[in-house]
Parts: sequence; C-alpha cells; structure tokens
Amino acid sequence: MATKTINAELFTKMFLAGAANLEAKKEVINELNVFPVPDGDTGTNMTLTIMSAAKEVGALEKADMKSVSKAISSGSLRGARGNSGVILSQLLRGFTKEIREHQEIDVPVLAAACERATATAYKAVMKPKEGTILTVARGLSEKAAELAGTMEDLETFIPEIIEAAKEVLERTPEMLPVLKEAGVVDSGGQGLVEVLNGACDAFQGKEIDYSAIEAAPAVKMVKPEAQAQADIRFGYCTEFIIMTEREFSEQDEESFKAYLESIGDSIVCVADEDVVKVHVHTNDPGLAIQKALTYGQLSRMKIDNMREEHQEKLIRDAEKVAAEQAEAAKKKKEQEAPKEPRKSVGFIAVSIGEGMNSIFRELGVDYIIEGGQTMNPSTEDMLTAIDQVNADHIFILPNNKNIVLAANQARSLVKDKDVIVIPTKTVPQGITAVISYMPDADVDTNEETMLEEITNVKTGQVTYAVRDTHIDDKEIHEGDIMGIGDAGILSVGQSVEATAKEMLAKMTDEDSEMISLYYGEDIREEDAERFGQEIAELYPDVDVDVHSGGQPIYYYVISVE
Repeated sequence: MATKTINAELFTKMFLAGAANLEAKKEVINELNVFPVPDGDTGTNMTLTIMSAAKEVGALEKADMKSVSKAISSGSLRGARGNSGVILSQLLRGFTKEIREHQEIDVPVLAAACERATATAYKAVMKPKEGTILTVARGLSEKAAELAGTMEDLETFIPEIIEAAKEVLERTPEMLPVLKEAGVVDSGGQGLVEVLNGACDAFQGKEIDYSAIEAAPAVKMVKPEAQAQADIRFGYCTEFIIMTEREFSEQDEESFKAYLESIGDSIVCVADEDVVKVHVHTNDPGLAIQKALTYGQLSRMKIDNMREEHQEKLIRDAEKVAAEQAEAAKKKKEQEAPKEPRKSVGFIAVSIGEGMNSIFRELGVDYIIEGGQTMNPSTEDMLTAIDQVNADHIFILPNNKNIVLAANQARSLVKDKDVIVIPTKTVPQGITAVISYMPDADVDTNEETMLEEITNVKTGQVTYAVRDTHIDDKEIHEGDIMGIGDAGILSVGQSVEATAKEMLAKMTDEDSEMISLYYGEDIREEDAERFGQEIAELYPDVDVDVHSGGQPIYYYVISVE
C-alpha cells in the first residue's frame, strides 16, 4: 500500500534518526577532510549543529508540525558550528519554513521544502562553491522537483531523491580538483547524505540502534618522535555512557563530578535526558565504573592505556573539553556579574591559545571566545559574547575562515546592537585589525581601514600530517611536517624549523617589513627565541618579533606584513 503523507510524529522520528546516523558516522566524515591536518572537523561541526536541534525536539511535550519545525530551526541555528554546520542549519531552516504550516507532508510539499532548503543555504554563502554540500542539496531538490509531478507514493519518491543526492556526491571530486587529488568526496555532502539515510530508515520503519554502529577508526594523530611526549599523570583514559534508571539531577551531576575529580582528571560529565556521557583519566578505571553503576546501566565502555599507546591527541582533546566546561562555568559567573556602563565600540575575538588570548586582551579586546581549528564556536557562543559586550557597535574577529559564517549568522539575529563582522581568516589578521582601529574615527571608516589592512597580512602555519595523501602537487606522508599558507601547502619536510623556513621563503618578498612568530604549546620558549634569531639573520632588513601563542596543534603561526 502506497504511503502518500508524513505526519508530525513520523517526521520527528525521521529527523531524530537522521541526527543519530550523522553522529554515528561523524569520525568517518572527519576523515574526508582534504588537508591532512589534525583538525578535520566537518563531521564534528555538523553533528554538534544537528544535535542542538535534536535536543530541542526531544524536549517537546507536543510534537505538531509547527512546534517540531520551530525546534529544528531554532536549535540548529543557535548550535551551528563551522561552515558545514551553518550551511546544514540553513538547509534545515529553509526546509522547516516550508513544512511548518502543513499538518502533513506529501510529495509536492516535500519537493517544495527541498527546493526552499537549497535556496536558503545558497543565499547564506557569499561565494557558493560547487562540489560541496550545497551541490548535493541542489541535486536532491532538482530531482524532487522533476519527480513531483509524476508520482504520489513517498515510498518511491524518497529513495529516488536520496539516490540522486548520492550520485551528485560521487561526482564532487570531478567538480573540485582538490577533492580528486586527495581521492575523497566532499565531507559536508557526505554528512548530508548520512542525515538523509537515517531519515529514510525511520520512514521505512526500520529500528536501528545507530549508537551500536562501529564507525571506521578516526584519523590517527601522529606526531614526530622528535617532539617530547607529555608527562601522563593518570594512565587510563576511561569513557562510558550511563543509561540512568532514575532522574540524574544537577546535584547528582555535581556529586559524581566531585568523585571523579578525587580519582582522576580531564573529566567530562554531560547529562542529556536519561543518558550521561562520561570521560575521565584515572589510574583505577574500576572505581569510576563502580560509582557509575549506582546511577544505572553502562554502555559503550572504552578504556585506553595512555602510557602504553602515547595517544597524546586523545589527551589533548579530553583536556580541551574539560577546559571548555570550565570556561562555560566562568561565562555563567560573568553573566551574573553587573555589566559595565555602555560604551560606543567593543571587540570580540576568537582565539586559539593563552598567549594569543593575552595579546588580544592587551590590545583592548573585550571578549575572547575560545575556539579556532579544533573546536569552532557556535552561533550561540557568538550571541553570548555579543550579549556580554555592552557596546553600541561591536566588531567581531572570527580569525578562521570556518567561523565567518557563524559570526554572520549571529549578527543577523541581533537587533539591539550594531554588529560588524571583519572576515579575518587567521589570528595574525585579527591582531592587525585591532591594531588598525582608530578611536577618533567613526565605525564605517574603521571598518574600511581594517578590511584594507588585513589584506596586507600573509599567514603561514606549521603543523603535522595525520595521514598519507597527495595534494597541491606534493606527496605527503603521515607524520610529515607541513607549512600551510593562505592559498595551500607551501612546504613539506621532516623538521619543524626547516619546513617553517622554506614556507617563509615563499611568503616574503622585497616589500616585507615585519615577520611575527607565534610559537605553540609544544615549542619551548628558548627554542622559539633561538629560531627567531635565525630568521632575523636570514632577513636582516625585516623586523622579527617572537611571541608566545600557546596554540595547540600548530607549532608556529607566522605572519608576514
């Protein structure tokens, strides 16, 4: 028997199944990142975006089409992270705007919703690029429009339009040479297809436990042996999920966190409905597990011996999440504190390390958002920052090309302040923008000046490759050191300093006046100062500055002006 309509209850199941499938496949999607750098984050950003919406949908008491649509749109909009997350949120926003006034979805409504989703997403991107998630969405909507007048049965219609999306995804390497060279399809497009696959499963009545799906192993983060391994205090990385048998209150959460702190560090404890996600570094995993069993049953248990495996990236990620929770608590206190008198102009900057943070603070930036490569801040993070800066005009410096869209999305949601996004793509550009600010000039003049000045900044970043690949006519092997410039990979080698020098040679010219070196958390101060002296000797007519950046992943961030 043909199925001609989808009601709100079924649509809700389809959306949640799509979100769950994306979450299960996020590491596979991360591995499709073209550049072999240790910050592949498309899957993570898309998952965080859609899970923000899923949380709002899950909290609904009454699931009619209008309320579900509003929850999906609002949740994804505020939870959007990175370009891929923002584009996904816009696809969901356009889709739900079309269906919200209907009690049921039939083929014509679904086709119109797909078309509106695509149009909304394309409109959100200033310079749409083909061979991306946008192209996959357009392929889906074009097929839906083509079939809408020829069939009524959704059981045939839905699989056919998803198949069209998959076919477009397979062609993305032919549209973007960089994908073809790396031998991968577009990661954002793959993420969209996973959402569609999950939704189709639910539509067809399949009951799938996506959490039980074992995704392909994540990219192995390998650092050269020349870099000293961190001193590990607690040897076992312990992770599990508690399926609570009673309400897990805020008091329970605080009590459990306190217990975990008594036996370890790098603690993450996140409660969501009847599930609690737990991560801790400890020397006795059994104690953590015994305590957790008092709250309910356990699943997805994972224990890694970090001393044996030297999984430094795993450690860093856990510590980062723990630090983010601490930062969230700090922000909550800041929100409760009385605000300073309103001023004319304020600054918000996204930063990637304590050294960089200090530089921005010294330059007068009002609010620092921790983010950058490994964890893109969400639209909600941007809105929180804007709310905290008590000024009529607020300049936002995203300092990463993957954060500009989220900043622009936040700007569009603010009505009581004038928010100006300066599209800085690197921290050195952000620093230059702040330095260029003239207190005596008006906002428009300052915006024009900053936009002009950031074009004079060339940025290079030195990091390590996480997998073998061939890109930018360069053969790269796992563990190689890479020098990445504004337009691509400039140098590849075995030594951090030699690779950085080769990169610098391609960034400088006879008009260069200043070189600034920001050294990361893995570089000792004395080594950075010595390296700075060597650079100064190589470029005697150029001023060379050395600063502590404190950034993870990138050994050096280097700017040339």
